[in-house]
Amino acid sequence: VQLQASGGGLVQAGDSVTLSCSASGLTFSSHGMGWFRQPPGKEREFVAAISADTSVIQLTDSVRDRFSISRDNIKNAVYLQMISLQPEDTAVYYCAAARGSFALAYTSYDYWGQGTLVTVSS
Repeated sequence: VQLQASGGGLVQAGDSVTLSCSASGLTFSSHGMGWFRQPPGKEREFVAAISADTSVIQLTDSVRDRFSISRDNIKNAVYLQMISLQPEDTAVYYCAAARGSFALAYTSYDYWGQGTLVTVSS
């Protein structure tokens, strides 16, 4: 299984960025997908999750009004759309594939991408 995240970079506060994650080696449409992030010097934290059939979406409170998650089960890809980025959003962002059709807990994700760094300058 391979998950390849892309789209990170250096942006200004207030900018928008869309992260992409391409998946291979798994039956993508059967797995819930998630995005996690790890700010500098901090623990990895949950950002967003979407169920295998897209019917269930969950975002952490701090990003609920600014981020959205979507997926394309034909392209085997999941996306994280981020608007109004703030310096506190600076982190390495990881996409992950869940063991089942939907998951929130870090421990329920079996497969992880390599991460893409988003740096938001003020």
